[in-house]
Amino acid sequence: MKVKVLTPIFAEAASKLVNATSKHPNTILIKKDHWVVDAKSLLGVLAIALQPGQIIEFSMETEDKELLAELKQLELFEETN
Repeated sequence: MKVKVLTPIFAEAASKLVNATSKHPNTILIKKDHWVVDAKSLLGVLAIALQPGQIIEFSMETEDKELLAELKQLELFEETN
């Protein structure tokens, strides 16, 4: 799922993202340019320094509608086509 970043993902926002993804058993990856990080890793999420306007991709083994709904509730991203 490709999304657009709406707010800088640092400290508190990164923690919320990691907490949301860590609740799910699937492997969840975030792809940004040539970077691929584990969405359950706070250090990984902080390392890619997500900024508003950037397009990233969430990749998971199987589509998890509950996780997608949870990510939308965080209001950190908006879905792109």
